[in-house]
Amino acid sequence: MIPNSMTWAGRVLTGLFALFMLGASISPKLLGMPVAEETMAQLGWPAGYALAIGVLELVCLVLYLIPRTSLLGAMLMTGLLGGAIATQIRAESPLFSHILFGLYLGVVMWGGLWLRDPLLRTLFPFAREAAEKS
Repeated sequence: MIPNSMTWAGRVLTGLFALFMLGASISPKLLGMPVAEETMAQLGWPAGYALAIGVLELVCLVLYLIPRTSLLGAMLMTGLLGGAIATQIRAESPLFSHILFGLYLGVVMWGGLWLRDPLLRTLFPFAREAAEKS
């Protein structure tokens, strides 16, 4: 894959990740939708935490989308997704559909960043041959 197409593939993955996070997680929490509080309660969270978690998710997402802070945003979002995985484990949720969903999101997020950031590709090459060619 040539670098320009890698960049565009990364932008598409980044956009899909951002749209999913905004639509499925951040918006319900920030808009105070009952489904957000109900879901948090089912997972064992006390009432009132949805807004704070939604703000935290939004801050991480904005940092991820800004090129100069994208690595920081990805690292912070990884921690947040890890917390979501831990919450799902504690709630004894199904493995592939709930517990590992944070891992799936993390792979898409990091994949998008890796594809759109040439420096990250040099730091973490998939194969030694690919690193030696660039």
